[in-house]
Amino acid sequence: MESVIKLGIVVAEFNWQITGKMLDQALRRATELKANTTYVCKVPGAYDMPLMVQTLLEKDDVDAVVTLGAIVKGETGHDQVIANVLASKASDLSLQWKKPVTLGVSGPSMTLEQASARAEEYANRGVESAVRMVRLSKEIENSDKKIYTVGLE
Repeated sequence: MESVIKLGIVVAEFNWQITGKMLDQALRRATELKANTTYVCKVPGAYDMPLMVQTLLEKDDVDAVVTLGAIVKGETGHDQVIANVLASKASDLSLQWKKPVTLGVSGPSMTLEQASARAEEYANRGVESAVRMVRLSKEIENSDKKIYTVGLE
């Protein structure tokens, strides 16, 4: 019997009109995929996510962490800086803890309208990637095969 995948979700409160919808969709998609969401942590913005991601990765009841956010273009390149730092730190933490950290964060260089239009898609992708990566990791741990492909269903 396959064990239940336990997800932590870190969601940015900045651009809540978008990220709140992303959170709702991520929770729905996790339920559809029979994954348990063990933690939902709201942080001020995308830049603030890495510390909470690390805190969740330390938990025994978290197999993967999904990040949700909407980084939109302003009048400066600040959105690029935030997105680059987040992507780099999320990847580093995933490797350090040997648990998936997925990037369900839209942007940079998106308008509010573009980010809103893609909110459901990014939330779904974040959850789906987490579930697939956990399943793949578990499959590799328990098998001697050399080629692996793990689906969602």
